Amino acid sequence: MSDTSVSTTSTSTKEVSTNLQVRFKTEKGKLLLLFPPESNHGDIESPIPMTWTEIWQQLKQRLKAGEKFWQPQTEVELIAFDRLLDTRQLQEIAEALLEVKLNLKRVSTSRRQTAVAAATVGYSVEQKSTLNTLNKTSTKKVQPLAEPLYLEMTVRSGVEIRHPGTIIIIGDLNPGGYVIADGDILIWGRLRGVVHAGAQGNSKSVIMTLQMEPTLLRIADKVARGPEKVPVQFYPEVAYVLNQGIRISRAKDFAKIYR
Repeated sequence: MSDTSVSTTSTSTKEVSTNLQVRFKTEKGKLLLLFPPESNHGDIESPIPMTWTEIWQQLKQRLKAGEKFWQPQTEVELIAFDRLLDTRQLQEIAEALLEVKLNLKRVSTSRRQTAVAAATVGYSVEQKSTLNTLNKTSTKKVQPLAEPLYLEMTVRSGVEIRHPGTIIIIGDLNPGGYVIADGDILIWGRLRGVVHAGAQGNSKSVIMTLQMEPTLLRIADKVARGPEKVPVQFYPEVAYVLNQGIRISRAKDFAKIYR
């Protein structure tokens, strides 16, 4: 399957119509499943957004047409844009992919509800602050942080959560799990995986947890590894940047310093 085309047409009628379809795209060795955006963002020429039934029918058609071109057990990333998907719909998508031996592993979305649903089911998640497409060029303009993302779950090995704001998790982060936030990270449980706060370079971001046992800590461009010996007793702790390095303090001591 290839998404590359050559055209001498100056207007992008064909491109626009393609972006309003369910489609697969191979990019950098990954198989992407792209859903059409739910909103037209002011484009008066855009048709009425597709319903779930229409998307489902198109997905089944695409899978049937492309089944023989994919390698078995290929991992798929769903690019959902601003489309609202619940856990049932995500499970139906995963089951349809499994029928042709494709594995849904990751969901990229700009909708908080979709991000929470995907994380709840157990997929890696990247929540984007604004709707963007694969055809848009990135901008270096600093964007304001998105509203915090709240999750009640255990982040298991192999699962990655990304969010352009603060992430608050009521539960544990297991070894092999990743949490990456442009803002702060709060793990109301055991932190035993990899965390990266201030991922866009904000060294004032902090990492807070009830039990600090990280595989790796990152704040902005600073990196620290977890202790080799497991502490005998645990306290709520905060990791923050001080004097060009990451320091970990008890939460009560951190509060005295920064109150």
